[in-house]
Amino acid sequence: MKYISVTESADRHGISERTAQGKITPLLAVLREQKDMGLKGGIYHRTQIDLTYNSNHIEGSRLTHDQTRYIFETNTIGGEGVKVDDIIETVNHFRCIDLIIDRASDTLTESLIKELHAILKSGTADSRKEWFAVGEYKRFPNEVGGNETTAPEDVGREIKALLKEYNTNKEKTFDDVLDLHQRFETIHPFQDGNGRVGRLVMFKECLANGFVPFIITDELKMFYYRGLQQWPVVREYLRDTCLTAQDNYKALLDYYRIKY
Repeated sequence: MKYISVTESADRHGISERTAQGKITPLLAVLREQKDMGLKGGIYHRTQIDLTYNSNHIEGSRLTHDQTRYIFETNTIGGEGVKVDDIIETVNHFRCIDLIIDRASDTLTESLIKELHAILKSGTADSRKEWFAVGEYKRFPNEVGGNETTAPEDVGREIKALLKEYNTNKEKTFDDVLDLHQRFETIHPFQDGNGRVGRLVMFKECLANGFVPFIITDELKMFYYRGLQQWPVVREYLRDTCLTAQDNYKALLDYYRIKY
């Protein structure tokens, strides 16, 4: 099994090996290279389809995995009874993944989080509602799983505090990334799209900190929800679920012979 080395990935992308070891992992280098090439059938192609399908499916999209693949590969759709917004948000999600790959090593900021939301919701029915605030924080209270979330007037302050605490820690652990995600979802800063934006951010931060990223599949959805809810008292639930998802992604990396 032939792996791309850190040195090779550094040479290909014009970065120092020290930087490659610290931030630009072999996986990130390959994702960027395959994205720029427009390569089909590789890890970038598979990540786009699987991450988009599963994250949208968790939020109620009725597109099948094959329909998601057709949209990515051909920009067309097969089947009947498909909601227009499902198609638009699928295409938008592909763009969001490109953004987090391009900016994986950047410090996580409010502007990047808002940009992801703006891209995800661009051109949807929600974007035509004056009150919805695409790319901006929510204007009306919302809830998740029957639980209250942060009041609209407090969102900006709480997100700033969360990012300040997270970014101050220069040596992040896997639990730090999960904690960021759980607290982001508890705040629920946008009127809609919080889960998808949150999972995109989590994927980006795994890439940024040298952790193998992962995709929450439908089979793991209920364990994921339980993990988010119980994180403050039982961290093992969310951690174990995400490690299981990580093992699934590692199997893909093994197949594509990408070192991690």
